[in-house]
Amino acid sequence: MKIDKKIIKELTEYLNEFGLTEIEYTDKDTKIKVSKWVVPNSSETVSVAASTSEPTKKLPKAVSGTEVKSPIIGTAYHAPEPGAKKFIEVGKKIKKGETIMIVEAMKTMNHIPSTVDGIIKEICVEDGQPVEFGQTIIIVE
Repeated sequence: MKIDKKIIKELTEYLNEFGLTEIEYTDKDTKIKVSKWVVPNSSETVSVAASTSEPTKKLPKAVSGTEVKSPIIGTAYHAPEPGAKKFIEVGKKIKKGETIMIVEAMKTMNHIPSTVDGIIKEICVEDGQPVEFGQTIIIVE
């Protein structure tokens, strides 16, 4: 069996482009799975306080409000096109069903609607940042 390195390279590029940790490709009787090990960033590491020798873990931020999560993986955009007015801003009132962001997946621009009414408390992803399925993209009060 000859392994097509071109497919593996393309899958690896998708991992990096979309911020994925694993991707799988199946064609007839060929199955290729590419994955990478993600090293936790410094905010998830265990730190030692200067006054004691006991390790302390950083606790996750307490979320007050409703988290709106990404329904797909892709790249998040805050505006319909570069330089255009953003869909949402912190402090702005939104209604259920209103577009809050666009997530591009495989060259398709997917308008992501709000799942609740409320006021934008926090925008959790930067413009142009990759997002995962289920990742919190905004918090609404």
